[in-house]
Amino acid sequence: MQFFHCSLSTKKIHDRLYKYTSTFSGTLLFIIIICFAASAYGGYSALAICEMIFAIIFFVIFMMDFDKQIQFINWTWTDLFRAGIGAVLYIATSLFCVIGGSGDGARIAGGVFGLIAGILFGYDAYTVFQDIKNTRGRAAASTDRISFKQ
Repeated sequence: MQFFHCSLSTKKIHDRLYKYTSTFSGTLLFIIIICFAASAYGGYSALAICEMIFAIIFFVIFMMDFDKQIQFINWTWTDLFRAGIGAVLYIATSLFCVIGGSGDGARIAGGVFGLIAGILFGYDAYTVFQDIKNTRGRAAASTDRISFKQ
């Protein structure tokens, strides 16, 4: 018995992967990892690496339509928590890097890009919250708002 079944063709998977990797937020996370890793305090890159791993996990789940097969998890609320926590962590860490990063240009650059990422995560949390608020009276929240879905 097969637990997961992916009904997507290789072409659809490739198209969704290309759409995500060409987005601004996918590229921004990679730039932040490089900047923090190049700074004198490379430990800040752990946040960017963790968020990149979470983004990859969610990308695979939504790309392969596993969210439709795993019904016991409310994926909309899970996405809201991911985006909200990411926004708070990125803004706090980036402010700390920008304020205390005198003399370390890579740390300051990573902090500035991190602030932009924190704002994007905050906007993502806001849009997910709006979806939850608009679907409150309905049976289940939709996950069709993800931009890389077709």
